[in-house]
Amino acid sequence: MRILFMGTPEFAVASLRRLVEDGHEICGVFTQPDKPKNRGHKLMQPPVKEYALTKGLAVYQPLQVRDADTLELVQSLSPDLIVVAAYGKVLPEEILDTPQYGSINVHSSLLPKYRGAAPINWAILNGETETGVSIMYMAKELDAGDIILQKTTAIRETENAQELTERLAELGAQALSQAVTELTEGKAVRTPQAAEKATYAAMLSREMSTIDWNRSAHEISCQVRGLIPWPCASTDVIHGEMMKLYAVLEAGEATDAAPGEIVAAGKQGIEIACGDGKRLRILELQAQGGKRMSAAAYLLGHPIQC
Repeated sequence: MRILFMGTPEFAVASLRRLVEDGHEICGVFTQPDKPKNRGHKLMQPPVKEYALTKGLAVYQPLQVRDADTLELVQSLSPDLIVVAAYGKVLPEEILDTPQYGSINVHSSLLPKYRGAAPINWAILNGETETGVSIMYMAKELDAGDIILQKTTAIRETENAQELTERLAELGAQALSQAVTELTEGKAVRTPQAAEKATYAAMLSREMSTIDWNRSAHEISCQVRGLIPWPCASTDVIHGEMMKLYAVLEAGEATDAAPGEIVAAGKQGIEIACGDGKRLRILELQAQGGKRMSAAAYLLGHPIQC
């Protein structure tokens, strides 16, 4: 099938790679413009562009998708199908309706739950035990199109959002491959979403970072895991210094200590009392201006007396 692919971050690379490996003709790749990063503000290519160029694919990075030039470009490429995976731009209906097979999207949740920008993070933040990917027809309303197929996976107990993103990228690629085959064979179904069950996964913000130790150990664990790699959960209960937390473990032991009080510190990590009377063990952290390290390594230079 002749496919126009649209995607930007690492999550989308797995889907594009699978389409290439399946032997489809990729008539073009749309991705976000290069952006300056780090202190030197050097322009960095999106991961999708980097991969596409290694395969000799034509890459397009339009600043706008709602203009006549972009529509004319899409039409000139004559795709049979448009595949979108975390592109980062809202496409107009004129573009969505261009291919004969329509336009489909790889979405990292079990729709209609978690429509929107950060479904993987919010699944963990909300303590879900399973999630998955949905391959759906694109529609005017955000993530509201008919579903072709879904694949489900359990969320592991200590899995963070970055780790889950990597797994869902591969699961999404598998689902996409199956969906394109079903479209080609005329076997693809269209299952309307139950709109009354829809939930939304809003963009993350720095305001979500600060930990409230009056919450339960499990809720705080979900916060830490759900906010990786950005903006990361943070706390100032250790030496009064604000620091980011990267890995924690629900210790399980009960404590009478007040929420936010350090109850143990040693080779296994730093244990802090939570609002439900349980402990949360910090395994990995980053102090302001410092490097990410294990809590045990931090304690070597910053001992804590409990």
